[in-house]
Amino acid sequence: MTPDTGNPTASGIAPEALRARISEAYARQSREATEERWILDNLPLVRHIAQKIAGNLHGRVELEDLISAGTVGLVRAARAYDPGRDAEFRTYAYIRVRGAIIDELRGRSFVPMSVHKQLQHVRGVYQRLVAEQGRPPADEDLAREAGLTAEQLYRTLQEARKQHFLSIHGLGDEEPSGGSLIPIALTPSPDVQVERKELLARLAQAIAAMSKKDRTVLLLYYERDLTMKEIAAVLEVTESRVSQLHASAIFKLSMALGDLR
Repeated sequence: MTPDTGNPTASGIAPEALRARISEAYARQSREATEERWILDNLPLVRHIAQKIAGNLHGRVELEDLISAGTVGLVRAARAYDPGRDAEFRTYAYIRVRGAIIDELRGRSFVPMSVHKQLQHVRGVYQRLVAEQGRPPADEDLAREAGLTAEQLYRTLQEARKQHFLSIHGLGDEEPSGGSLIPIALTPSPDVQVERKELLARLAQAIAAMSKKDRTVLLLYYERDLTMKEIAAVLEVTESRVSQLHASAIFKLSMALGDLR
């Protein structure tokens, strides 16, 4: 039987070229269907990431704005994802979605300058109490010694958390943009590995010195990856109370590790 690869069809296209076009169109349609499935399956991930970031900023940004930016990041992730080169899609999407939300925040100013003086005062009182007691002070003691009500203290600590969050993502006034967004090397140098091991040891020591309540909030938020709303349901308290506890725990960790300057 004589092959027909060289004989044009009625449309003037050789059968071989026509088959190639059909195959290409089928592959494109299949890819688009796959991308749509990736997007739909991971829309809850966008909300989850947006809620966690909004929790750090405590009411300074509309959640729906972050979800919108994250959804754009998800769509772009689906378009750019290469199964042969990248990690599994959910991991790849998490990075791209979070990056899109961080980009949305870039250029906004969240931390009022007026809060810096009070935060510095709270840090000084905290350091004095640790030196006197040999352990982190209870929130009530810190508030009393700082001359603040508990509500004033928590507002200050939430501003400290916000400042810390923005600075580590290059969004604060004191940090150059993008510096902390440089990917970590997949194979760290020996020096970096030693520093990381020392940091983990200090982190474990700092967490061990915390109250059970503080440790529980950190465990649920970072290890279990729950949002503050979900933690509130677990602990049977309000979401605003979880935000206060989280801010307090982060402040204590940062003070112990010397990260808040």
